[in-house]
Amino acid sequence: MALHITGDPAADALLTDDPLALLIGMLLDQQVPMETAFAGPLKLRERLGAFDAAALAAYDPQALAEVFAQTPAVHRFPGSMAARVQALCAALVQDWDGDAAAVWTRDDPDGATVLRRLKALPGFGEQKARIFLALLGKQRGFAGAGWREASAPYGEEGSFRSVADIVSPESLAKVREHKKAMKAMAKG
Repeated sequence: MALHITGDPAADALLTDDPLALLIGMLLDQQVPMETAFAGPLKLRERLGAFDAAALAAYDPQALAEVFAQTPAVHRFPGSMAARVQALCAALVQDWDGDAAAVWTRDDPDGATVLRRLKALPGFGEQKARIFLALLGKQRGFAGAGWREASAPYGEEGSFRSVADIVSPESLAKVREHKKAMKAMAKG
């Protein structure tokens, strides 16, 4: 199933086809619109050519920050997010042989195991890990036992809480409405 997160067919195709791109998009999804975050991997691939965990992990940190800062910027915080992407890629190289998908496929893991693995990655806290697990279950065919429970509340069927639920412009609007309502409740 093709992903429809950014509104840009080329960016969405990369997210659909490349697990590393999807993982990096999720990492970048903070303090910028979702579309901007998930379009970041395509910008990186276009600017760097090589787009794999080993190449990104080994890239000169200052040069990568400059790549992030090129207009249009990959993220509004190019230096810190370049460092986070490098840390994520270094962990993937060290622990997963550079294979992002291995995080959720190696040894046929259940949902709780994938959640634990995601939380062990640099830049993935509890909420981001749960959202990504829900995205895997809802849109990428991950069927490990207990994934909905492990990703709760984001794995809930029929919800519009996060990027895991975006499959069309209409669902994007519903997710935005939910986020707006949650911010309003938090301000209280």
